[in-house]
Amino acid sequence: MNSKIITRSAVAVAVAVALSAGYVAGHNNVPAPQVIAPAQAAALMPAEAAAKTGIPDFSGLVETYGPAVVNISAKHVVKQASRGGNGNNGGAAQLPIDPSDPLYQFFKRFGGMPGFGGGNGAPGADRPSEGLGSGFIVSSDGYILTNAHVVDGANVVTVKLTDKREFRAKVVGADKQSDVAVLKIDAKNLPIVKIGDPNGSKVGQWVVAIGSPYGFDNTVTSGIISAKSRSLPNENYTPFIQTDVPVNPGNSGGPLFNLQGEVIGINSMIYSQTGGFQGLSFAIPINEAIKVKDALVKTGHVDRGRLGVTVQGMNQTLANSFGMKTPQGALVSSVEPGGPAAKAGLQPGDVIVSLNGTPVADSTALPSQVAGLAPGSQAKMQVWRDKGTKDLTVTIGALADAKTATANGDNGGASAQDARLGVAVRPLTPEEKQDSSLSRGLIVQQASGAAANAGIQPGDVILAVNGQPVTSVQQLKSMVAHAGDSLALLIQRDDAQIFVPVDLG
Repeated sequence: MNSKIITRSAVAVAVAVALSAGYVAGHNNVPAPQVIAPAQAAALMPAEAAAKTGIPDFSGLVETYGPAVVNISAKHVVKQASRGGNGNNGGAAQLPIDPSDPLYQFFKRFGGMPGFGGGNGAPGADRPSEGLGSGFIVSSDGYILTNAHVVDGANVVTVKLTDKREFRAKVVGADKQSDVAVLKIDAKNLPIVKIGDPNGSKVGQWVVAIGSPYGFDNTVTSGIISAKSRSLPNENYTPFIQTDVPVNPGNSGGPLFNLQGEVIGINSMIYSQTGGFQGLSFAIPINEAIKVKDALVKTGHVDRGRLGVTVQGMNQTLANSFGMKTPQGALVSSVEPGGPAAKAGLQPGDVIVSLNGTPVADSTALPSQVAGLAPGSQAKMQVWRDKGTKDLTVTIGALADAKTATANGDNGGASAQDARLGVAVRPLTPEEKQDSSLSRGLIVQQASGAAANAGIQPGDVILAVNGQPVTSVQQLKSMVAHAGDSLALLIQRDDAQIFVPVDLG
């Protein structure tokens, strides 16, 4: 079974092999025709008229702003994979796709992925390869925005315009956290895009992408905004715009337009089981990208704020456990010792509901809100604690100072069981406390009933109940006995602390 992956949508090809870098999964996104009144069409498209079918006509947008979209070639030098094996397989290199995949024979024959065979080079020899991506011009004197992963590790970056002119580009700066890079070419009076406000866009609105999927320059695709402020795994600081616009390898770094011809995002990645487009593409909001661009041009790097906490989402059961009417905000599951949040008095079990007066909608919104604050500045936080709000002032730290807590949960020793919760627990031994840097906690030896249904596992360390620290088995029994129909357990599992809502029925 193919696993679902988040895939950066740049395409890498060997210079001797055309169009062999991507992983093609064809998909045509043709929305059903709709009947749109002339007044509605005018409101949707001030500069264009609606097609007779009722589907928007994007030709005016493409004619006006297409020339500002560029093709980017980023050259690297990579090691060719050794061609091992025996005579039975012809010495072919191992391919990074399943042999049952329809494109396996294509890659096996043409060697279309750098470092995986193909070509006539000697085993282990250096050979040039070329990454293809997209970008767009944001100033007439040659500043260009693209993705950081498009130019990552490149020693030669070439920009090609729609009029066939080519320029050697300088990488002004690249920020891997946001996946934004800024290039500069030596040219004047260049066509530029118009920057829009992604905050004004709505789910369901039409959007258009222009880029170079698989090297096909200035390819236009369209779709709608599927969701906003999406948080993706390992992408904590970007509230992505999700669309169903067909985006494939080579579209990386290209612009996402609204119907007014304004850029509202940079196409960055796809969610796919195959490596090709499957209806889920993600764009970096342009307002976030412009902040990064300005910082890179001015200083060459990006400063981000840091709070020093781990947060998780709220649900109704957790809200009930903490005495909240509705689930909102970001639940603090762990606080870095000595970090900015700890110094401000933040505690595990606090729910951050606002930052500098701006509501924290959920845990996915908080990282980008904190990252946008200047290190060293002071911020006002409102938290929910002990069934009421509390105001705290925190001095924002720098993201580069982040530390990771570790824990170790070995079994052993005497245990006691709580029937209502459904766990058999015992105190941590002095050695376990020392090894795990935990000063307290009860290690779970068995889990059944309500605890097992909630996902509690043997080896978890119970640290708190409804935000109150647990120091003994008897204390846990008392807390569970006096709890209502639900409670929230703070547990340590591997290297993370999380709150687990438990329905006691």
